[in-house]
Amino acid sequence: MSADTGTGTGTGRQPPALVQPGERGALRIADRVVAKIAAQAAREALAPLPEDAAPPHATVVLRHDTARVRVLLELGYPGDIGARCAAVRRHVVERVGALVSMEVPEVTVQVERLHLTPAPGAPHGRTP
Repeated sequence: MSADTGTGTGTGRQPPALVQPGERGALRIADRVVAKIAAQAAREALAPLPEDAAPPHATVVLRHDTARVRVLLELGYPGDIGARCAAVRRHVVERVGALVSMEVPEVTVQVERLHLTPAPGAPHGRTP
């Protein structure tokens, strides 16, 4: 047995420190998971969606602990398109950050289609 470490190896090295089970390994979250979270966050920010609108769709590019997000959506018209898109951006950043601990430096919102939403009490169809 070696006098310098007591390990019997004679190398003079200390045994490696024990790493707690919860701190071992790595975590990898798939792009499609982050995209689903972003799409759901966009849905939450836009609720309620126009009746015939497709639900929001998102794609992401992940690099290290950052996610760049692109959200495609359909909005009701008339409405404040800029404010609705800003609300989507804010909510996507908040939800992705909270749920997967990723920084979201960029959320691109692409409005694919506008759906005419008649004013309450307005006649539908043709008027004489």
